[in-house]
Amino acid sequence: MRDQKGGSGLSVDGFKLLADAHEYLMTAVRGVPEEAWGAATPCSEWTVRQVFQHARLDQQALTMQITGQAPESDPFEPADALPGSGADAAMQLEATLAAALKAWESGREAESVATPMGPMPAQAGAMVAALDAAVHAWDIARATGQDLPLTEDMAERLEIPAGQVVEFVRQSFGKYAPVVETPADASRADKLLAFTGRDPHWSAPAN
Repeated sequence: MRDQKGGSGLSVDGFKLLADAHEYLMTAVRGVPEEAWGAATPCSEWTVRQVFQHARLDQQALTMQITGQAPESDPFEPADALPGSGADAAMQLEATLAAALKAWESGREAESVATPMGPMPAQAGAMVAALDAAVHAWDIARATGQDLPLTEDMAERLEIPAGQVVEFVRQSFGKYAPVVETPADASRADKLLAFTGRDPHWSAPAN
């Protein structure tokens, strides 16, 4: 299966992008202080615990038509709870992400695989899953004061799936907030976050 190409001609390996986004999410989750799991996040009205659960369940939902297994619960009604400690949460997420990557990889040689967005090459589906994982990694890192910015390299690669699905999902299902305005000279990462409805300069509300 060929790499996906963006408007700039950038060639992107969707499976590598997904692995990188998963690592970003794992790093953010492992870095959450125990006292910060209940903190506010850039995802309006959701705590860090809920963003964690949503991000994990999204990875299951995106592959459910490949695996034949529905997510454990509704990703858009995430529980404000963890399976135990932060370390337990990280272990749970690691298993979920490994299963998701394996599912996408299973379709590497197929012309297309079934997804909630319709049939598409597994590489393209993996890139959509990467976008989801990366932006929620940023949400968690930002909410918990971690110095884990979305890199320019990853943002550039994520522009491909963002351009393919974000506006469609926003208009059809209302699952992305409206685009946030950014200056013309904003970084690629800031522009990508803004396109997904996030304020790139979000900070936690004062207590």
